[in-house]
Formats: sequence, C-alpha cells, structure tokens
Amino acid sequence: MTRVRTAIAFPVLGALLICAMILATGFGAETLPVGSVLEVLRHRVTGQSPADFGLDTIVWQLRVPRTVLAAIVGAGLALAGAAMQTLVRNPLADPYLLGVSSGAGVGAAAVITSGLFAGAGVWALSGGALVGAFVAAGLVFAIAIAQGGLTPLRLVLTGTVLGSAFAALSSYLIFRRPDPAAAQSVLFWLLGSLAGADWTRIALPLSVVALAGLALFGASGWLDALAGGADTAAGLGVPVKELRIALFVLLAVLVGVLVAVSGGIGFVGLVVPHAARLLVGPRHRGLLPACALCGALFLVVADAATRVVVRPTEIPVGVLTGLIGAPAFLLLMGRRRYRFGEA
Repeated sequence: MTRVRTAIAFPVLGALLICAMILATGFGAETLPVGSVLEVLRHRVTGQSPADFGLDTIVWQLRVPRTVLAAIVGAGLALAGAAMQTLVRNPLADPYLLGVSSGAGVGAAAVITSGLFAGAGVWALSGGALVGAFVAAGLVFAIAIAQGGLTPLRLVLTGTVLGSAFAALSSYLIFRRPDPAAAQSVLFWLLGSLAGADWTRIALPLSVVALAGLALFGASGWLDALAGGADTAAGLGVPVKELRIALFVLLAVLVGVLVAVSGGIGFVGLVVPHAARLLVGPRHRGLLPACALCGALFLVVADAATRVVVRPTEIPVGVLTGLIGAPAFLLLMGRRRYRFGEA
C-alpha cells in the first residue's frame, strides 16, 4: 500500500510543484498572465531574444530567481525538519532547534544595527547571519559534548536555552541603537523574506540542499533504525554516536545556509515532515523525497501569497507560514491513524 501511495504521490507532487512555480512567477505588484510568463521562459530556454525586454526583466531577472529560491529553501527546511525530528526523536522538533536561527538573527542584527559593510548590501547581511548561525551551532555542540554527548534530551534543552539567549541578544542590539529603520529591517529579516533573491544567490543553497539531501537519502536505513531509539539502532549495527555527530554537523550547515539567504521561516520544517509521513509513511527512503517536494510546493505557494495579500506591499513569508502552519499542525496531529516514529 505504501509503495502504491509513493508511486502516485511523487509524480503528482512534481507536477503540482512545476505548475505552482509557473503560476507564482506571475504574481507580484502587477499580475502577469500565464501566457506571458510561458513566452518569456520559452525564449530563455530556446536562446531567442526576448520580444519584450521589460517583461523579460520582471519575469526572468526578478520573479523566477525568487520562485526557484523559495522551492530550494522549502525543500531544504523540510528535509532538515525530518532529520531533526529523527535525531532528537521529538515530533515538535524543527530545523531551528539547535539555536541556529537565533544565532543567525544575532549576526544579522549586528550587521544592520552597526552599519558596517553597508556597501556590501545583502551579502553582508547573509554573511553576518551565516557566521552567527555557525557560532550558535558550535556552542550547542560544545556544551552538549561537554555535558555527556549528543543525546536527544540534551540537544533539545541546550538548543532551546541558547536559542532564547541569542534572541535576547538580538533584542539588545536593536534597543542599543534606537533606529526605527534598523529595527524594522531586523524584524523583517527575522520573520523571513525571499525578496532579495537573484540568480547570484541560488548556487550556494542549491548545492548545499542537494548534497544534504543525497547524504540523508544515502543514510535512510540508519535513520529508520535511529527513529526506533538508540538501543534499537545500536542492536542493528548502526554507529549511533558517529551518526548523531554527522547529523548535527550536516543540519547545522544546511540550516545555517538557508537562514542566511532567507531569514527565519517558521513551521515549514515542523509541519511538512508530518504531512509527508501521512502521505508516504515513515520510512526515510520515501519520506525524504516527499518532504523535499512538499516543502518546495508549500513555500512557493506561501511566498506567492505574500505578494498579493496586501498588494502592492508584501508581508514577510514567515508570518504567512505561521498562520497556515499552526492550524495545519494541529489538524495533522488530530489524525487517529498518525503515529510518530514508527519506521
């Protein structure tokens, strides 16, 4: 039954994702017909000169990179969420459990409020966020190891406490320099946004998400065993300690890069893995691809909606994912046939 569901789900999700990406490209301050979007894409794919350079700029240079980045970030967050829930064996775990998002917030707030590297634009912001994310992950790792190892409970407690501390530090940096514009920029970034997307910012997250996805898929059997508990995994010959360390490092790099390019987009990594489990079952060989497709589809649709809800302005995408994700999570958890961790 699971194989049948998987064989049907993947083509359907893939088709829905392609359709959503094409339709999302048409949404913005000015809605474009699907035919115009397809015409621009056809000219680009075939190498022909665009018939309308203004339309080509809007579609290809502004909206297509944003839609592609939304799909990449959504897929990456969903993969990270599924792996994190397996690592700590907790259905409430999300990719930001390690304090990576809060640490990135400190780095971003430091760059914005200090005014340093202002000429570097989004690169300075992304760089500061990436440094902050890695520092936070390093602290969580060092403290957990010093206190006895990367056990699920220790990771949850350490990540939660340090995340709160980093969030407080971000607030301090904002209030230390009472600049309304800087505070608004930090808040907008913390809530997540894909507005600064362009083709130069695609390669790094795409490479990291692809490599992380392949690594997780290759270890899917070990992840199934780990989902059953450390004792079960060890009895099946899984090197539990080494696997936990490898997962921690992989998730820290993956989430750090994603947060650096998009800010903190909540609920994608929490809700999507649970939805994928209901769709294809808990085994990671089917769960991970389903998470990637569902996460990409969810964030592409959500990002498109942020451009039209209060048009001509837009809201941070994290606001919309939170409004959708909270009731969706409660609905999923209310399903009687759903059981977390049964691989």
